[in-house]
Parts: sequence; C-alpha cells; structure tokens
Amino acid sequence: DVLADRGYFSGEEILACEALGVTPFVPKPLTSGAKANGRFGKQDFVYLPDQDVYRCPAGSLLPYHMTVVERGMTLHRYWDRASCTGCSIKAQCTPAVERKVTRWEHEAVIDALQTRMDLRPRAMRERRSLVEHPFGTIKAWMGHTHFLMKGLPNVKTEISLHILAYNMKRVMAVLGTKPLMEAIRA
Repeated sequence: DVLADRGYFSGEEILACEALGVTPFVPKPLTSGAKANGRFGKQDFVYLPDQDVYRCPAGSLLPYHMTVVERGMTLHRYWDRASCTGCSIKAQCTPAVERKVTRWEHEAVIDALQTRMDLRPRAMRERRSLVEHPFGTIKAWMGHTHFLMKGLPNVKTEISLHILAYNMKRVMAVLGTKPLMEAIRA
C-alpha cells in the first residue's frame, strides 16, 4: 500500500502504481470551481458504466458526446442540453447552457481508489501518524528552512543524510546507546 496526501494526487501516477501492483491510497483533491461556488461537483454525478452515461443530481442521464485529448490524456465528455434546459435545480449545477461532465479514459482506476478510500477512512490518519512526526522533526532540525544544496542529486543526498540521522537517533532512543555501539562494532 502507498499512502500519500492529496498534494501528490495524479491520475497518471495512480495508473502507473496499479500497473506495478502497488495499491495507492491518495485522497482526491477537491479542485472544482463549481463546488467552491456552492454548486454540484463532479462527485455528485454518478457514472453508470453499463450504459456509459452519468446520472445527474436531478436524476437525468447525461450521455457520451465526444472524446478529446488534452495534455496527453484522452477525455470523454457527457452532457444533455435538453435535460438541463428544463431542470428545476439547474442553478445549483451550472451557469452554462448545459452541464458537461468529463471522464478520463482510465477513470475506473480513480473510482476504485475512491472506493478504497471510502472503505478505509482512517488511512490518512494512519499516514499522518507515521509520516508527519518524522517530517516535522527533520524540518525543525533543518531550522524550518530550505535545503542547503542545489540540484536534485545533491538535495537527495542532503535529505538522505537527515533521514539517516533521524533513524540513528530513533534507534538510540529505542534501544539505548550501548546495544547500538555493540552493533556498530560488530
């Protein structure tokens, strides 16, 4: 399992993890402008794979209309102008003539991820308890500043040294210094 926070969410990376047999747990960021403006977000629309349509919050079906490629991703677009025109809750959905819903060709991977996240609601709490303390401690040791080195290979070395120091201090705290010194001598 791979736990990461929402800042690392990437459909392409999640697809790559799945292909490698790695099970990602990454919450999907809520980036919808509609949701921020108090309107329905994409998560309020239900995809019905057997019909290849979306069901909107009002119950209407939005059929597939077209496919586009944007930034190397194949995206399918769904909408139904007639349903939107007569919809009583259209103001809660879109200011446009009709609501268009976009679906990535590999969106099933994202849907499966969301199902996993829903079934394991404490996953992110687990991640925080494992990751946040060491990260915060290392940042404090660094003086809450940027890396001293420039360039990716140098920064990787710098963070590796910080992590090694953190791990050594943890081992000494857990085992005490005497067993550690014996292990080093051996």
